[in-house]
Amino acid sequence: MDKKTLRDVDLNGKRVVMRVDFNVPMKEGVIKDDTRIQGALGSIKYVLDNGGSLVLMSHLGRPKGKGYEPEFSLKPVAEYLAKCLDKPVKFVEDCMNADADAAALKPGEVIMLENTRFYKEETAKVKKTDDMTDEELKAKKAELKAKCEEMGKKLASYGDIYCNDAFGAAHRSHASTAVIAKYAPVAVSGFLLEKEIQYLGNAVEKPVRPFVAILGGAKVSDKLAVVKNLLSKVDTLIIGGGMAYTFKKAQGMAIGNSLCEDDQLGYATEMLALAKEKGVKFLLPVDNIAADKFDPEANTQILEGDIPEGWMGLDIGPKSIVEFGEALKDAKTVVWNGPMGCFEMPAFSKGTFGVCEAVAQVKANGGISIIGGGDSVSAVKKSGQADKMSHISTGGGASLEYLEGKVLPGVAALSDK
Repeated sequence: MDKKTLRDVDLNGKRVVMRVDFNVPMKEGVIKDDTRIQGALGSIKYVLDNGGSLVLMSHLGRPKGKGYEPEFSLKPVAEYLAKCLDKPVKFVEDCMNADADAAALKPGEVIMLENTRFYKEETAKVKKTDDMTDEELKAKKAELKAKCEEMGKKLASYGDIYCNDAFGAAHRSHASTAVIAKYAPVAVSGFLLEKEIQYLGNAVEKPVRPFVAILGGAKVSDKLAVVKNLLSKVDTLIIGGGMAYTFKKAQGMAIGNSLCEDDQLGYATEMLALAKEKGVKFLLPVDNIAADKFDPEANTQILEGDIPEGWMGLDIGPKSIVEFGEALKDAKTVVWNGPMGCFEMPAFSKGTFGVCEAVAQVKANGGISIIGGGDSVSAVKKSGQADKMSHISTGGGASLEYLEGKVLPGVAALSDK
C-alpha cells in the first residue's frame, strides 16, 4: 500500500481524529455483533500505546440527516468500547461542537463523537423533489457540497492527524471519510483499512494462480462491473445465487419462476462470450433446488436443466456443490462475494454452506481465501467456518467497488508515503 499508515507518523503527544466503522447491528441499545468494533481495536490501542489521544467518529444506520434520532445514537457503542479498552470513553453528543472536549484530551484519553450522519452535510446527498427545477437542484447540490467541505474542515480541526480505519465507508466521499483528509495536516490509514486494501488489492492485481472468484446474491445488476472486471483477472468465475438464472435464461434454458432480470439478458450473453474469448472457465449451477413457493415449508425438488413454470430455483443442487468444490481444489487465490441461495432458510442453505466448506479448504491447502463482505460474511459465520478463512472483509459495498476496479475516495484522499 502506497499510503501512509499509523506506523509512518509520530503519535507521541498528538491528537488523532480517527474515522472508524462502528455501524454495528443493534437492537434496543444492545450490540448484536461486535466484529467491527473488535476490528478497530488494533489501531485504537496502537495510538494510545504510543502516547497519542483519540477523537473517534463513525456513522450508525441511516438517519435522515435532520438531527438526533435516539435509535441511531452511538452512545451504547461508546459504553461498549470503554469495556473493551478498560478505560473511560467520553461521549460527545454533537460531533460539530467538540472543540473543547478535543482540546482537553491528554495522552491515552479517548472521546467518541455522536453519529456523523445526524448532519445532512456528512453525505451531501440531495434528493430531487417533483417541484424542483434542474437549476434549483444544481444550487442545492452546490450549497450542500460547500457545507460538506465546512464539516470536513471542522472535524479535521479536532486533531493533529487524521486516520481512516473505516473500510466499510471508504467508498463514500463523505465529510468524515474523504473531505476531512484535505484539511488535516496529515491523513493516514489505520491497520484494518491497510489490511483490507492489501488483501483485496493483491488478490485482484497480483493474484497467486489459479485465481477463482465466486459471485452470488440476488441480482446481476448489483455486480455488472464486478463480473466484467474479474473476467480480465480470474482463471475461473463461479456464479450462483439468484443472479445465475439470468445467465441460464441467456443460454436459452427455461427457469420457471426463478429470479431473473430480463433487462440484463444482453449483458449476460456478452459476459459469457467474453469469458470464452479470454479463456476463463465460467461455471453456472448444473442442478438446482427448486421450490413451488418462496417459503421455508415449500415443496422442493432437485432439478437438472430446465425449471418448469410454477417452480423457482432457490439454491444450487448437490452436483453443483461437487463441481464448484472441484474448481476450488487447486485454487491459490479465492474471492467470494454473495451466497449461493436463500441460505437463511435451512431448506436452501446446503449450497452456500457446501461452498463455505470448499473455500475453507483453500487456506488449509496453502492458498488465500477472501470473503468480500455482506451476506457472504453472515453465511461464513453461520457455517462455523469463519476462522478457516484468510480474510473476512468488513465492507460489503466497499469490497464490491474494489473488485469493480474503482478507486475508493476514502483511500485516495490519504497522504502518499
